[in-house]
Amino acid sequence: MGASVAVVAAPKAADRKPVAPAGYGFQYNLFTGSEDPIVIEVDVAGPATDERRERLDEGIEVVKSAEGSHVIVTGFGCWLGKKSERLAVRRGDGKVLYEFALLRLQEVIVGSRGISMTADLIDELCQRGIRLSLLKYGDSQPYAMVSSPMLTATVETRRAQIAAYDDSRSLELTKAIIEGKIRNQAKLLKYFGKHLSTASPDVFRALEGQVARLGGEWRRCRGVAGAHIEECRGTLMAIEGAAGRAYWQGVAAIIGDKVAFDGREGRGATDPVNSMLNYGYAILYSQVWGAILNAGLEPFAGFMHVDRPGKPSLVLDLIEEFRQAVVDRVVLAHVNTGERIGIQDGLLDGESRKRVAEKVLERLTSSERYHGGKYQMRSIIQMQARRVASFLRGGAPYRTYAFKW
Repeated sequence: MGASVAVVAAPKAADRKPVAPAGYGFQYNLFTGSEDPIVIEVDVAGPATDERRERLDEGIEVVKSAEGSHVIVTGFGCWLGKKSERLAVRRGDGKVLYEFALLRLQEVIVGSRGISMTADLIDELCQRGIRLSLLKYGDSQPYAMVSSPMLTATVETRRAQIAAYDDSRSLELTKAIIEGKIRNQAKLLKYFGKHLSTASPDVFRALEGQVARLGGEWRRCRGVAGAHIEECRGTLMAIEGAAGRAYWQGVAAIIGDKVAFDGREGRGATDPVNSMLNYGYAILYSQVWGAILNAGLEPFAGFMHVDRPGKPSLVLDLIEEFRQAVVDRVVLAHVNTGERIGIQDGLLDGESRKRVAEKVLERLTSSERYHGGKYQMRSIIQMQARRVASFLRGGAPYRTYAFKW
């Protein structure tokens, strides 16, 4: 099991307010009235292995990461509850099919319709800071996330986030996100193209062309100047769109004739590749949303994506730099190895959803190089959210996560 390091600051005397580590802060506890230090979970162990899924009963299954930090439950008619200090999955007649220690959980994802849960379990998850994410069947985003108000960090961060929209920080952050996304797109094409120079020279040359186009677009992004994001959004989104077209053309070249893929589609897609991408993004989406909440940021106040009612713009901003490393890599590998992709009524079938979930969880718990150390991807996502918060409060310039290939 991976170790974790809790970064906190303690007061030197009972009557003295503690000083937070640089770049972090304290959160107001609505239940006790005190200010509690923000705790950062940092995994320092090597990559987790032995991803597991378990069939509990007819139609009821659990997918979990090796460390048990993430659990995805699917199965119409089952219900989740608390049994002592454990999460319990029961079927309709009350029989317990599965138990897992709550102290090892970081997130519970409900991945299908027809699942019930007790108020006692929801209360326990909130008290322990365990996120509860609910995915709509066949959709690419969670329709709800449940977390405790105790996990909301200092108001200073949110005030700085709102104020940043009208000054140069909004443009600087948006440029960093778009440039980082484009660089990661180019790196993923190189990652899958590195073995094609001799095996498929035509495909390799096509990828080289798309990588060159991506390089031109991120250099264009770097040259955009203005006072704030509203002055430059049209230009930046045009760059991001051109880069996206080059990237997905490269992805189509890698896929070839292994499976039908006519380009990227979001919600409502019925082809195998887009269906896998959308399902994987839904899992990543909930992870990013939780990281943003834990960092004390407002999920609905973004910079790259415009504000709309019910649209968590900042979640959509931050997820961009992780799509390629966490989800796209998994889906392309799945296709390239010829693994089965089942579609039923225009949606991934149960077996295919489980396989995608397993592999995305494996990526989230795998270790990557990051700022001179080695951390699990889920911890890198959390640290990047905190770097966004620090930057908005006047800290160091934001640097996006760089995919290593």
